Amino acid sequence: MHKRMTTLGLLALLVTVALPNAVAQANGSARARNRKPPADRGPAETRAERDRRLLRECRGKPNAGACEGYSH
Repeated sequence: MHKRMTTLGLLALLVTVALPNAVAQANGSARARNRKPPADRGPAETRAERDRRLLRECRGKPNAGACEGYSH
């Protein structure tokens, strides 16, 4: 009888520990499936940053290629 109580107690302990973990994992994987990937924000620099960079880099260079319209 004592052996049976120990087995039932151990089983109850395992269920108590394992069940919340299984529920948490199921909820976590459901949330992971429903999560949207982060939106692509486009190029690394904004248009204003690009204009400032090209004005700075194209000083004194011929008005051609990437510098067209930026060399003064």
